[in-house]
Amino acid sequence: MNDQQRRNGIFNKVWQACDTFRGVIDPAQYKDYILTMLFVKYLSDIHKSRRGEYEEKYKGNETRIQRALSRERFVIPEIEIQDTEGNIEDQFPATFDSLFERRTRTNIGELINILLEHLEDANKGKLHNVFRNIDFNSEANLGQTRQRNIRLKNLLEDLVELDLRPESIGHMDIIGDVYEYLIEKFAASAGKKAGEFYTPAAVSETLARLVAPKAGDRICDPACGSGSLLIRTAKQIGSNDFSLYGQEMNGSTWALCKMNMFLHGMDASHIEWEDTIRHPQFVENDILMKFDVVVANPPFSLDKWGQEIAAGDRHGRFFRGIPPKSKGDWAFILHMLATAMEGKGRVGVVVPHGVLFRGGQEGKIREAVVKENLLAAVIGLPANLFYGTVIPAALLIFDKSRKVNGKGKVLFIDASREFEQSTNQNVLREQDIEKIVDTFQKKKTIKKYSYLASYAEIEGNEFNLNIPRYVDTFEPEPEIDIATVQKEIEEIERQLAIKGNELNRHLASLGIRSTT
Repeated sequence: MNDQQRRNGIFNKVWQACDTFRGVIDPAQYKDYILTMLFVKYLSDIHKSRRGEYEEKYKGNETRIQRALSRERFVIPEIEIQDTEGNIEDQFPATFDSLFERRTRTNIGELINILLEHLEDANKGKLHNVFRNIDFNSEANLGQTRQRNIRLKNLLEDLVELDLRPESIGHMDIIGDVYEYLIEKFAASAGKKAGEFYTPAAVSETLARLVAPKAGDRICDPACGSGSLLIRTAKQIGSNDFSLYGQEMNGSTWALCKMNMFLHGMDASHIEWEDTIRHPQFVENDILMKFDVVVANPPFSLDKWGQEIAAGDRHGRFFRGIPPKSKGDWAFILHMLATAMEGKGRVGVVVPHGVLFRGGQEGKIREAVVKENLLAAVIGLPANLFYGTVIPAALLIFDKSRKVNGKGKVLFIDASREFEQSTNQNVLREQDIEKIVDTFQKKKTIKKYSYLASYAEIEGNEFNLNIPRYVDTFEPEPEIDIATVQKEIEEIERQLAIKGNELNRHLASLGIRSTT
């Protein structure tokens, strides 16, 4: 069995498990139950595999086996459940298999919660608070006791057939890829909520290539969602010589990101749970931490983003101006620029097109950024690429290695017409991504596709960055040859006359008088 077959097998089994919840719980919610239980299955199977190795190595010496297991990536603790008088009612290791054995218990939801709590406590350095946002005993989400127990029993039975041991799945990327694929499938079903936790793979790939991370880079996503963009950016490096930082405001999405990192072997990632604008978490000596690469797909035009703290921001992120209260796009961009290393930091951000041309404070901020020579490229994407919205978006690429106040050129790319239409979404193909990246890297002007604009031209447009002002995609109507059209009309009329005569003869043979 090859890697792709293994991926497909794992994915199909987990996707079947989703039938337990479809029609009962919103996909944006049941993804948390499925993906959390998949993570528990993964930890349990890794533990089972390592225990088998140590049992063989230490010939059944339980003390040495336990000592060796205590040094693994994740520790699997023993659980003791006591009655009201302190007597032990039940005792079992915190593994998926233990839950499966108890799947018919009337308190199975409570047992799952207890197991998750013990896993957290035994692995505080890695799993602290990761499971605190999910409740497997929730009547509001999973139904009353009988229904809830049936659903949880079915979920355990669906996943028990999975074998996620390293010797079965091969390299770790397989389970990481499946996890990513599942998150994408949940996003496709989650409607407007999808944008809160997932950036389409092709968009992430495009942005990751454009910022071109290098070995040794420190990479940050201040609105990291479930971590897909951060992971894809890191994978561009081709080695493990990088450090990752992410911040996410939504608790359940933050938890998904943490698990996603572990499943991709990126255990050293720093993923924080807080509001990036109001409470940035990556601070060194009371100064914002600096990064080689900063990427993000922030929430589009976020209302109540934190304008109330902007004027007194102790990190000085808003010296170019304060964005309007109802549109936080430039707030995130300004934060990203503030955290990019001076002289070399690269920034890539997904934005709605309004960011390019809206006036007022946004216009003043945009002008300041262009005058500082920070903006390298504006790239228009096709409509309907993102889950939950059909509006087209753009990519902004900033580069702090550009000469300060150098009045450099800015590349505009209109990639909005090059994509593949899928059933529900449009998709950037590999050839589309390659063309965008190649055009950006070579700073090429291509008729009806891209244009390298001078500072004077942008200034002449009053710092409006709307792509059609720079890339002319107008297609003139083809000239009409009147003589040819007249001949075509005459031929059509001749053919109609012939068919009319044939019809009249046929009607006459039937004794029917023509009405024409």
